[in-house]
Amino acid sequence: MHAPILALPNFGKSFEIECDVSGVGIGAVLMQEGHPIAYFSEKLNGVVLNYSTYDKELYALVRALQTWQHYLLPKQFVIHSDHESLKHLKGQSKLIKIHARWVEFLEQFQYVIKHKKGKSNVVDDALSRRCALFSTLETKFIGFEHIKELYNHDPDFASKYSACVHTSQNGFFRHNDYLFKEKRLCVPKGPIRRLLVKEAHEGGLMGHFGVQYTLGML
Repeated sequence: MHAPILALPNFGKSFEIECDVSGVGIGAVLMQEGHPIAYFSEKLNGVVLNYSTYDKELYALVRALQTWQHYLLPKQFVIHSDHESLKHLKGQSKLIKIHARWVEFLEQFQYVIKHKKGKSNVVDDALSRRCALFSTLETKFIGFEHIKELYNHDPDFASKYSACVHTSQNGFFRHNDYLFKEKRLCVPKGPIRRLLVKEAHEGGLMGHFGVQYTLGML
């Protein structure tokens, strides 16, 4: 009820960016005078997952500037980052190929990097970890409420659901009326299950990899 409402950009004022990364994604917030203008987040895939922390921070910065360059090119802006070494980016004398390409892109912009401690980097830190929210937060599964009604008549989970009213059974247990197998949410047959399978099976850029890969993605 008290989350900040996005504001329209005022091109007479300076823009600010906060970026952060986690093991699974990147997040950034575009602001003016501490008020959010836009949010950006992206799941990490492929070789980017193997980048060092420094490279992931730099990648997050590049992706944020690519997304909002139409706001940022005309005048100087501030980048807040909790990775101290980014402050010294412009002073590096020897760059590997990928760094050189990123620095060439960054040279288009007029920016100042200011260090921000990770503990105060809350919003973009959460965005960068949104892929892991289901397993780390005690909260509602937004859009999943209706699956509670499907358990009692589901051919896969009906018997397990009724058996777990007061205790766990063979790794299955109920929490907030959802059925879990160990740390995994059990999804009954229906539109949500079809959507999740479709995303895991067809959402990759590299094609289809079969049953085990799809299960791993899920």
